[in-house]
Amino acid sequence: MLFDIIRRSIIDFHNGKRKQIVKRNMTFRDIEGKASVFIGVRRCGKSTLLFQLIDDLVSKKVDMKNILYINFFDDRFTELKTKGLSSVIEAYYSLYPEKKGVETVYFLFDEIQEIPEWEPFIDRILRTEKCRVFITGSSAKMLSKEIATAMRGRSLSFEVFPFSFIEFLKFKEHENLVMTTKNRLILQNDFEEYFIKGGFPEVRNSVESDRIDIHQEYFRTIMWRDVIERHNLSNPQTVIQLGYRLMTSCASLYSLNRLTEYLKSLGFKTSKEFVFTVLSAFEDCYFLFSVPIYDKSEIKRNVNPKKIYCVDHSMMSSIDPQINEKKGQLLENLVFSTIRRSSSAIYYYKTASGKEVDFCWIDRSGKKNLVQVSFDLNDEKTRKREVSALFEAMGEINEKSATLVTMNESGVLELEDRTIQIVPAWEYLINFEYIEKSVFQINDLML
Repeated sequence: MLFDIIRRSIIDFHNGKRKQIVKRNMTFRDIEGKASVFIGVRRCGKSTLLFQLIDDLVSKKVDMKNILYINFFDDRFTELKTKGLSSVIEAYYSLYPEKKGVETVYFLFDEIQEIPEWEPFIDRILRTEKCRVFITGSSAKMLSKEIATAMRGRSLSFEVFPFSFIEFLKFKEHENLVMTTKNRLILQNDFEEYFIKGGFPEVRNSVESDRIDIHQEYFRTIMWRDVIERHNLSNPQTVIQLGYRLMTSCASLYSLNRLTEYLKSLGFKTSKEFVFTVLSAFEDCYFLFSVPIYDKSEIKRNVNPKKIYCVDHSMMSSIDPQINEKKGQLLENLVFSTIRRSSSAIYYYKTASGKEVDFCWIDRSGKKNLVQVSFDLNDEKTRKREVSALFEAMGEINEKSATLVTMNESGVLELEDRTIQIVPAWEYLINFEYIEKSVFQINDLML
């Protein structure tokens, strides 16, 4: 029965109409003998990358029948969890026996983490079949050393996030606008829309009420399927309340002690150990991210409070509409998610006098980059606080430049040999992606 279902699914895929997609701006390498693994929060566009790959292969004259796509969220494949993945390969070659060992077959497996102990299967087909393998998943554990060990080094991983601003512009067909006065206004308006809607592909055309409903459903699904069920956590209401608490306090400092006491004050029986486990689960599914203080000492990074950020700033406002009054937090979260696409080495910085800089992140070259975020600088006290923190931090880590991101303001501030660039957020997001070279077309595949 299962065998026939898989065969039918393969035939339907080969005979069906290919999905129309908005292509992601993402580079990755396809290396023979290694599975390409795409990891990210659910609904962020990982499947789109696979369909983008299919289009790319077909454009290079690869026969559609040489491509096998399976989505393991499909409830028809529930039995695979007990009967094994080998039936997928057997069903495919029963349809096309002439291809086995002769022609390269492209296996695309979507949300493979739904199948227990999938790693040995992928390792085996990479060793025994003439194939290329591309897989997606919603768990950071798929990037871990354990996976690398299980697959004997036969994987190359890539993180996927919701649409960046550049990708949002691409959807609007505005990514290549010449920077005229008129087009700057267009980009500013596009950014205001992006600031409201965020980057999840499903909400890009939605009205506000639908966007809120979609984001809230994402939140519930992440809580139950990706956190509570996947990690077999007890006390689900405690988990949900903690998730809600963190969502409503993004861009703020937290500590295990404070979170534990907060939950206890609501009547939940919990412990620091449980809170730590839940936090780890949130990060595992790319839902929330912890940012430690910048310090050479790992002990100090661990014992000091951390800052928390969400994978998508708009999702925060859909969960808690009151956060819309805290636009500075939303903007800071947006800047974080932009930086996080390029680097996981992100910290906040505290000067010797106690002044805080939102981000000190390290790029591919090892350079430390200081970034402060302030929604506006109209208040003189705010302006002085943000600027002085940056200048002080620049002096302490011996960096000559820093960036101050605002909603609309621009300018240059200089002190002795140090310079602060004040940049409107829309311009910062565009320049960041191009400079970091994270937004080009998918590399030509090694066919």
